[in-house]
Amino acid sequence: MKLFDYFRSGAAYRVRIALNLKGIPVDHASVHLRRGEQRGEAYLRLNPQGLVPALVTDGGDVLTQSLAIIHWLEARYPEPSLLPQEPLQRARVEAFVYAIVCDTHPVQNLKVLNKLRAMGHSEDEVTGWAAWVNAEGLGACEKLVAAQPGPFCFGDQPSLADVCLVPQLGNARRFKVDVSAFPRLLQAEAAAKAHPAFQAAAPEQQADFEA
Repeated sequence: MKLFDYFRSGAAYRVRIALNLKGIPVDHASVHLRRGEQRGEAYLRLNPQGLVPALVTDGGDVLTQSLAIIHWLEARYPEPSLLPQEPLQRARVEAFVYAIVCDTHPVQNLKVLNKLRAMGHSEDEVTGWAAWVNAEGLGACEKLVAAQPGPFCFGDQPSLADVCLVPQLGNARRFKVDVSAFPRLLQAEAAAKAHPAFQAAAPEQQADFEA
């Protein structure tokens, strides 16, 4: 399999973590978002949205959207599972995941921020927007897991919640959000970052990393 990603992409980061947790080796191809490579003709034939990640499966099919890729991996490689089997707890994990993937990350990503710049907003306004989006979303996530056992978001094993949380906290720090306001999330992040699968997926460990 081949993963088209970019070291700084939060969505691609999620997929790298999931692949590592499941022990699935893939080839990597960097798509440099800041140079606009995602808008090149060759890549748009692969992913018409012009976003990363994209996964070419071992059968030659192309999958896009990080959650769709991860759910395919979960079905194809069910162990270790990233989602609880018990319906209520599974719904709680998925609610946490959607709070990040649907309501927080999309409205602070590069495409949206570049649109704000093109509309004439100052750089302070653009980065202020991104910081606000992160702080609001993570504040809600802090409450969603406040009563859950640790050290991970939902217990003693990493789940899809942790897969999505770690990249989002990284984004928040880039926009200078005071993440000390989220102690329960930081507990889960610390547990995740001690895990080899998360360590190997970190942006600074990728071949295309740029300081």
